[in-house]
Amino acid sequence: MSKPPIHSAYKIPHPAVRFLLICLGAVLMSVNLNTFVHSAGLLPGGFTGVVLLLQEVFLRFFGIHIPFSALLWTMNAIPAAISFKLIGKNFTLYSCLMIVISGFLTDLLPSFPVTGDLLLCAVFGGIVNGIAVSLCLSADATSGGTDFIAILISERTGRNAFNAILAGNVIVLLVAALLFSWDRALYSIIFQYSSTQIVNFLYRRYAKTTMLVITEKSDEAYQIIRDVGKHDATLFVGTGCYTGKPKKMLYSVLSGEESQMIATEIRRIDPGAFINILQSKQILGRFFRRPTN
Repeated sequence: MSKPPIHSAYKIPHPAVRFLLICLGAVLMSVNLNTFVHSAGLLPGGFTGVVLLLQEVFLRFFGIHIPFSALLWTMNAIPAAISFKLIGKNFTLYSCLMIVISGFLTDLLPSFPVTGDLLLCAVFGGIVNGIAVSLCLSADATSGGTDFIAILISERTGRNAFNAILAGNVIVLLVAALLFSWDRALYSIIFQYSSTQIVNFLYRRYAKTTMLVITEKSDEAYQIIRDVGKHDATLFVGTGCYTGKPKKMLYSVLSGEESQMIATEIRRIDPGAFINILQSKQILGRFFRRPTN
């Protein structure tokens, strides 16, 4: 009987799927800006928060209303050019599609309040924003702005940079606090924290996991690690303390998005395999990463 094919964890979504994910992410982000964010006067992270801050500064101090889309597209021009050169052409083009659609819809859709509770707006607005960003990342794109920077850092270092971007956004909030109110800045931090944690939970590409596999079928298990994750592994030979029988253990480091798929495949060929998956904080040395497309 022939074995079912093993699918690689590195498959990039079909262009139509990428387009739909980006459109859905853009709609969610635009609706979120015109509901939760608008209701509480929050400042999201990244360039979106800077754009909203600039809009309010120009309107309050100079009486000039500048469309959201005009500022968003202008500010993303340079990061997009850098991304096109250093990250990838398709990645940048799909990201620009997200920026254009979200900017257009934010200006087009009406603003309406959902709730007057600032804490609810901050928490649930952050959750919706995190889902929107995760949809873009799943489409191998980004929502633009500081996400370009986060992806570039992650590509170069292999580390998740979204928490670092969260720290950088605090500067924008400090400016907003000095100009307007500390309440808005503090609630915006809650918004950004919620959004960042949702992205970290849903998008696992840059999370690293260590997999330890004790199995009687070490050759087949290693082949799965190679085929699915494109990673190598190290084989340790030891003795089971309880049975006194020889045991083989595979050691490999994988990305978070691969580990569950690989564990499922190994359990399929060896239901008795013992698998331990650990979170890895820091990896030094060569580690294969799927190129961004």
